[in-house]
Order: sequence, then structure tokens, then C-alpha cells
Amino acid sequence: MDKVRLGDICDVRDGTHDSPKYHDSGYPLVTSKNLSKGFVDFTDCNLISKEDYDKINSRSKVDVGDILMPMIGTVGNPVIVQIEPEFAIKNVALIKFYKDSKVSNKYIKVLLESNYFDRTAISKIRGGTQKFISLNDIRGLEIILPPISKQLEIVDRIEKVNVLIDTRKEQLEKLNELVKARFVELFGDPMTNSKGHILKKYGDLFELNAGGTPSKQKSEYWDNGTISWIGSNMCQNTVIYENDGNYITEEGLKHSSARMFPVDTVLIALVGATIGKTGLLKFETTTNQNVLGVRGIRESGYIPEFIFHYTQGLYQKFLNIGDGGFAMASKGFISELPVPVVDLALQEQFTAFVEQTDKSKLEVQKSLEKLELLKKALMQKYFG
Repeated sequence: MDKVRLGDICDVRDGTHDSPKYHDSGYPLVTSKNLSKGFVDFTDCNLISKEDYDKINSRSKVDVGDILMPMIGTVGNPVIVQIEPEFAIKNVALIKFYKDSKVSNKYIKVLLESNYFDRTAISKIRGGTQKFISLNDIRGLEIILPPISKQLEIVDRIEKVNVLIDTRKEQLEKLNELVKARFVELFGDPMTNSKGHILKKYGDLFELNAGGTPSKQKSEYWDNGTISWIGSNMCQNTVIYENDGNYITEEGLKHSSARMFPVDTVLIALVGATIGKTGLLKFETTTNQNVLGVRGIRESGYIPEFIFHYTQGLYQKFLNIGDGGFAMASKGFISELPVPVVDLALQEQFTAFVEQTDKSKLEVQKSLEKLELLKKALMQKYFG
């Protein structure tokens, strides 16, 4: 198949690099962060005046069918514009297609999502913590361009798999929502204590301890380690069944504040993107200092699955820390969180419901994983 430069078959331009004055009303200014969810997300867009909107769009007007691609941060992750747009763009690559060109915008989008694009673009991406790619580098990207009939065939096969993947993800989300609804039905809203339960405190009921990190300067704390060690990235409101690849040694455990958490410990992330999110341990592990473990749950008359789901219902309390700035939860903060006094039999009823739902989720998850492997194989077949 032929290879061509993206800039030879498409009109590649970008939006403004300036920072227009922002207003309480006006036209959205879309940046890279507004494309990170696979579509144009207008949440947190700054608004600009009609004058600035017209000025930007005089050279970078976005139309239906154009591809928008972040140039900063999450480079790649292209989005096809689906509806008639009324917004301007900043630091976003705009890929427009010539009317007489034999190229499918859907094919280009799929290619830009492939490992081939990652390999081709990686040498051109610059920056440290804030990655970026230049407009000229995007124009100069070499892409695989088969005949239009083959492009459409490739898109059709991959889109069919994508539809099935999205369906499975929706099924999982609906099952998660079903569990949340059942929880509220039985116990009320954790944020408002809508059923008027007597309340106690986490610190009065449970043993609360954060983990720790052995010194990375001491190889004997890490090399050939056999003791599981995980971070707050594992706290995603999910049951945690296995380690994600990090282990410490006995010496590392002995010479740090890391501690071993047993099965059925409820973990709570204390900082960062996962603050307030939870995990329910199903294996023994140590954690870093950004994770707090809730232990002694059964001894206090509670079932770990109940506390795991109940804590998720308090998520907004964690988000309220820091008034929108940097937020970090402490052991003291969690100690003061309320816990309702609820009948053990009711907790067992909820746990049985969760177990049945988890069986359905497991089947959907297996199907999802097979579909994702199929998509990976197709992308490898077509793009290498």
C-alpha cells in the first residue's frame, strides 16, 4: 500500500495560540482537554466574544466531518466533528478533507488511533510532563493510504467491533448503576443519610492506616522483591484481585512505613485523580502512602462489601476538599466520616445481590476482553 504525507492529502491547520479575553457568555473555545473523552466535550470551556470567534475561524473554521486532534497533552485521540459546530479551537490540529480527494475521514481517524500512528509520531512528540507535537510534524506524518474501497472496508470492520465494545461497556455501566440503586433502596443516600440511621465514625469503628514507600535509592528494598506493593492508581471503585507489577523485599517492608493489608481491606485513595475512590482487596498486599486501608470491618459488625460501596457514596465529600484546588485526604478526615448503624442481615442481603450482579458483569467483561483483542488484531493486520 502507498504511503503519503498527511499534509499532501488533507488541509492541516490549527487554531489560535493566543489567549483571547474570556467572558461569562459567548462562543466556546475548545482546547485539547475538551477532546480527551473521544468527542467534543464542552465542559469547562472558556467563552470568547463574537469578534474573537470570527477572527479565529477566519483561518481555522471547523466544519462537520473535520477531524480535531489534540496537539498538547494527550497527543492523538482524534475526534470527528458530528454536528454543525459553533466553537473556535486553540492548540488543536484541524484536519480538513479536500472534496476531490479519495480519502475517508473515518479511515484517517482509525489510523490516527492505531499503534502505527504512535510509532510514527513518537519521535516527533516533544516536551516533558506536557507533551506536544507541532503542526508541521503532523503535516509530515507518513500514513498508509490504500484505495478508497479498501479504506471503507477497513473502517466498516473496525466500526462493527467498536459498536460491540461500546455495547458491552454500556452493559457494565448499567450493572454498576443497578448496584448503586439497590444500595440506596436498602440504605438510603450516604451523603444525606436519607433513611435517618444512627451514625458512628470510621475512626471509632475501624482500624485506619496509610501505607508507605521504601526508598527507591536502596536496591535491596526492591530488587527481586516478592511482597506485593500497589499504589492509589489501583483504587478505581473496583474489587482488586491482583498486583499490577510492583513488589518490595522483606527489607523494604521492614525499613519503611509500608504495611501488609489483609484480604477484605477496603482501600481509599488519598490524593490525585483517584482521591476518594476505593478498592476492595482480595489478596494480601502493601500500599504506598497515598492509600489508606480500612481494617477490622467484620469485627465491628459490618461486611467489607457494604463499607466498600458505602464509601463510594461519600465521594463528593472528598471532591469538596481544597475548594477545587489541590486536594489531599488525611487519616483524620476519613476518621470523621459517618458510618450508619444498619442491620447485618440487610448488609448480607445487599452482598448477595452484588454477588449475583458480579456474575453477570464477569460474563460481560469476558466478552469485552475478547472484542478488544479482536480489535487489536484487526489494527495490527491493517496498520502493523
